[in-house]
Parts: sequence; C-alpha cells; structure tokens
Amino acid sequence: MSRWRPPAEKSSPYITAEGQARLKAEFEHLWRERRPEVVRALSAAAAEGDRSENAEYQYRKKELREIDARLKYLTTRLEEVKIAGGRPADVSRVFFGAWVDVADEQGEERSYRIVGADETDAAEGRISVDSPVARALLGKAEGDVVKVRLPAGEAELEVVAIRYG
Repeated sequence: MSRWRPPAEKSSPYITAEGQARLKAEFEHLWRERRPEVVRALSAAAAEGDRSENAEYQYRKKELREIDARLKYLTTRLEEVKIAGGRPADVSRVFFGAWVDVADEQGEERSYRIVGADETDAAEGRISVDSPVARALLGKAEGDVVKVRLPAGEAELEVVAIRYG
C-alpha cells in the first residue's frame, strides 16, 4: 500500500474581520514574544556544551522550527485571505458570517456561525464555510430543511433562525 495521499483541497480564502484580527494577533504574539523567548532558551541550551546529548537544545530547536513554520503559514495566509461576512442585502438567507440555528430530527437545536477555514472552533459553534453542514445551509431561509451527510450518517436539519452581526 502506498503512502501517497492526494493533496488536500485548498480552503476558501474568506475570513471575517474578527478572524483576520485573531490571525494577526497570533502572528504578532509569535513574532514579538514567543520566538525571541525560544531563541534565548536555545542559545542558553547551546552554551551548555555537547549538543548531541542535550535534550533541552533538541527540544528548543524543534520548538523554534514549529514556530517558524506557523509564522510562514500565517504570513502566506494573511496575504491571500479576503475579508467577507458583512451584512448581506438579503438577511433572510444564510450567507457567510451568519449565525444559523438549526434543529435536527429529534428536535435538538444547535447554533452555528459560518466562518472561514482558519477561524473554525467547534466549541464556540463556528464552522468552516467549506464544511458539509455549511455548504448545505448556504442560501437557505428559515423553515428550509436540508439533508447533510455527517460522519454518523445522513441527517436532516431545519433552519430555525438566521441572524447577522
């Protein structure tokens, strides 16, 4: 069996203004605070002598690589994202940035906000515009029922409420 995997689909370039602000804040934190702190610790570990058996040195090198990789990703991503999610002309339909309350077949209600791929957070109900649930909900109005294929199987969701802001 081959280890080759097809490349992941490129996520949509849309982001809310709050999401962009969070990405910029993360970049600033990593660049101005975290990276210099790790570089100082790495220098101190390197001064201790034999680097091949120095666990602190190895750990700090790994940590610095991870920080640099994240900084590179954030730099690239911040250049390509487009701010979206303002109030649409038709607020009775689901579009990017909307909060959508849905009810499943058992009547259990959940609230989702449709956001960009970089700002998803399941605990806060923020789902990616590229997710199956968001794709099914886009363009729908209150009272519409959509079928969504989930990991647990197919589900029907009814749009209960839509709000922006």
